Amino acid sequence: MRAAFLDLSSLGPSDLDLAPLEACVDEMRWYQHTTSEQVVGRLQDMNIAIVNKVVLSADLLQQLPQLKHIIVAATGTNNIDLDCAKAKGISVQNCQAYGVDSVAQHTLMLMLALSTRLLEYRTAIQDGQWSRSRNFCLLDYPVESLADKTLGIVGYGELGKGVAKLAQAFGMRILLATRPGQASYGERLALHEMLPQLDILSLHCPLTPATANLIAWPQLQAMKSSALLINCARGGIVNELDLLRALKEQQIAAAATDVLGVEPPPNDHPLLQYQKPNLIITPHSAWASRKARQTIVHILAENILSLASGKAQFVVQ
Repeated sequence: MRAAFLDLSSLGPSDLDLAPLEACVDEMRWYQHTTSEQVVGRLQDMNIAIVNKVVLSADLLQQLPQLKHIIVAATGTNNIDLDCAKAKGISVQNCQAYGVDSVAQHTLMLMLALSTRLLEYRTAIQDGQWSRSRNFCLLDYPVESLADKTLGIVGYGELGKGVAKLAQAFGMRILLATRPGQASYGERLALHEMLPQLDILSLHCPLTPATANLIAWPQLQAMKSSALLINCARGGIVNELDLLRALKEQQIAAAATDVLGVEPPPNDHPLLQYQKPNLIITPHSAWASRKARQTIVHILAENILSLASGKAQFVVQ
């Protein structure tokens, strides 16, 4: 079996043990980056393509008669033309549940940073405000506790459950949303019923046609003016211009996002231009602890080995 990893740099710095992946194939070729023009040449003689975000379109797949398996080094597979792959008999596998701990801790970090006004206090100290204080402490920015706050979670898969577990340790009350368009049932609330009750909204659902622009101006208006919005899911779930308006007009108190609709974002992205401390942006790094990235390597290897056993795991189709 011959494999090529087309965008190894997407797994971060060279601090990972890649031996498990090399050991499960006869030949492994490593590429840090691959453009669309380079895909066919690099996969021409390969049986297995490993990609994270490199696009494998129908046009490219049609030019790769030797390709039998695609393994995505992530959960999302929107960069693969699944219909074409199916028609050509190419199996597609992904990696799942590798970053639960990493995303959950990042989500709580963002909640804590906003609730404790971390950015404001850091700036105040750098500006000498604490040194000039007549008291032993500086309390210019009111701090909120997470305890007894109501957290609403949209998307209650492995990631949502991981966040809920940590949030409960902080003493938070958890509300769960139904799928978009569904009415309330059991312990789950329709989004429009849940939003007015929340102190913090945390997003952990996939980006699909049903969740695109799920949080836009009407939803932001339904939230408390003291509410926080956390997005560690996908950028397209939140309407970014509506979020910017909500922050400027103090419709909500603050927001933090690890994702944007275009990644990497252009320098003139509207949210990047907003410089006030009630918005925190991190560079799609919530998933990326070293433990999580190494876990991806092991899952990729297990996926390949599972092909040989005839019981392929994490098959998308």
